[in-house]
Amino acid sequence: MTSSPDDASSKAQDQADVDTLITSLKLELIDTNLYRGHPPYWETERLFGGVVAAQALAAAYETIEDIHVHSLHGYFLRPGDSSIPVIFDVDRIRDGRSFKTRRVVARQRGEAIFNLSASFHKVEDGFTHQAEMPDVPAPDSSPAPERYGLTSRDYLPTHWHSTGVPIEFRRFEGPDDWAPGTTSRNMWIRINGDLPDDAVTHRLMLTYLSDLSLLGTSIRMHAPDFTNVMAASLDHAVWYHREFRADEWLLYSTHSPSASGARGFNIGHFFTPDGTLVASTTQEGLMRDLSDG
Repeated sequence: MTSSPDDASSKAQDQADVDTLITSLKLELIDTNLYRGHPPYWETERLFGGVVAAQALAAAYETIEDIHVHSLHGYFLRPGDSSIPVIFDVDRIRDGRSFKTRRVVARQRGEAIFNLSASFHKVEDGFTHQAEMPDVPAPDSSPAPERYGLTSRDYLPTHWHSTGVPIEFRRFEGPDDWAPGTTSRNMWIRINGDLPDDAVTHRLMLTYLSDLSLLGTSIRMHAPDFTNVMAASLDHAVWYHREFRADEWLLYSTHSPSASGARGFNIGHFFTPDGTLVASTTQEGLMRDLSDG
């Protein structure tokens, strides 16, 4: 079966958007330990937290050689403005033989919008075990959003819908997956294009993807959508367990064990299709109920 010109054009645009995202993670050196980052063109309103987190990690990586991140912890301090660059200030807190630690502060207009701590660890052998992947259909057996009259962009922030964003989804619940009363979600997700083979790029891309779906997991327990909810990510953490590719399907399995005090807490796990657990996430987010005015 041959591809139509429209299919080829769509794939070319997807790859162009992937390349744009890669370029946004290549930061400009301003001074020692000081970098400047620009958002991709589809960021037109409040800056997506995944972009800031991935760029902050990229800034930390600029000061690291031959060792990879194993965990990061960040706090979203102020809304980011997508119309101006972000300045990243890296503090080389510790350089040990096995571990290195970096602190990164992201600023706009002189004010901190995001604070990141990242730990890097040299490769070592040791004990191993992992949680089991949920029993879900394989990505190729899972319905694409088009089955429900939707597109992948309908699962993204609304101001992204008419623009690029090289992310592809597969879900299981259908168009009513926001039905209140469920604290768990599963979706297949990947970067919709080809990425280079270096492990740093794939860690940065997973960091970018990891801010999707988490907060919505706790909100969906109580509301059919975001219409009457004030929502914002407060903090975010990622642990990188094993090697993976972000341009191949990953199951993002999320669960919200608690919500209280206008905050929802969420846990996520990324699995490859063969069931390998490659990364875990946590996030607490603001979720104020505005339905009563």
